[in-house]
Amino acid sequence: MAGTSLGARFYRQIKRHPGLIPMIGFIGLGLGSAALYLLRLALRSPDVCWDRKNNPEPWNRLSPNDQYKFLAVSTDYKKLKKDRPDF
Repeated sequence: MAGTSLGARFYRQIKRHPGLIPMIGFIGLGLGSAALYLLRLALRSPDVCWDRKNNPEPWNRLSPNDQYKFLAVSTDYKKLKKDRPDF
């Protein structure tokens, strides 16, 4: 086994145990989903501030009818009224 690359060893294990293929697929799907969710949180969340110079407080720019939660079960954001002061 000395001198063989990691890819070659991985391919040889997959050839010997084809039952690993679905497990590897589901692990890859889970990792991809987690990465996409973290990317969504980093880009769409009002709690994350990437540009402090132009927009130091992005949470103050949200209007009451902006939906920033991933899933809103019973809240209709279009009917909400503004209940906070402007800064």
